[in-house]
Amino acid sequence: PLVMIGTGILWFGWFGFNAGSALSANGQAVQAFMNTFLAAAAAGLAWAITERIKDGHITNLGAASGIVAGLVAITPACGYVSSMSAIFIGLAAGLVCCFAVHLKFRAGYDDALDVVGVHFVGGLVGSLMIGLFADAEYFGAEHMSGLFYGGGFRLLGEQAIANGVTIVYSAVVTALILLALKATVGLRVSEEEENVGLDISEHAETAYHADDTIMERA
Repeated sequence: PLVMIGTGILWFGWFGFNAGSALSANGQAVQAFMNTFLAAAAAGLAWAITERIKDGHITNLGAASGIVAGLVAITPACGYVSSMSAIFIGLAAGLVCCFAVHLKFRAGYDDALDVVGVHFVGGLVGSLMIGLFADAEYFGAEHMSGLFYGGGFRLLGEQAIANGVTIVYSAVVTALILLALKATVGLRVSEEEENVGLDISEHAETAYHADDTIMERA
């Protein structure tokens, strides 16, 4: 239940910075608000269906992750696409991110919160899809239309280049930060501390009191 409560709070808050980016109560703010809702709902549905087909069941965590993936994907496009396009963006994000979260098991990187699978991949999906679904009606500039709206490959190419630059910049800066942390306070805790939990090993207290029987059932 805490996961779903947190997802609901995130979803509600997302309306603020997506619609609020218009800086006034105008038509673009309304469009951004509606697109944010539609994309999140579509992504949650897409993730649930994919999970059902792939694993034979639907999970609350999967539905929550799908909703967040949709919110991430629609953020760069929320004020510049139609409502139907927002649904397509959400469906694509839910589908792609549902598979992307399993990359950590193949690649072996540590990502307990699925930041790569949901936020990184979801962000790439959304920013690239501006190049497909951007509508000049919302941009106010004909040359800013996406591929599916008669704008050709120009905007899609620009978005791809921007994504590439962002990835390189983020990778370099993150590597520098991680190297600095490794050389000072340390980058990781021990495996024993991970098994015990950081609440116990770092703070000598725990946030949740559960006996072994409850943990085994979970």
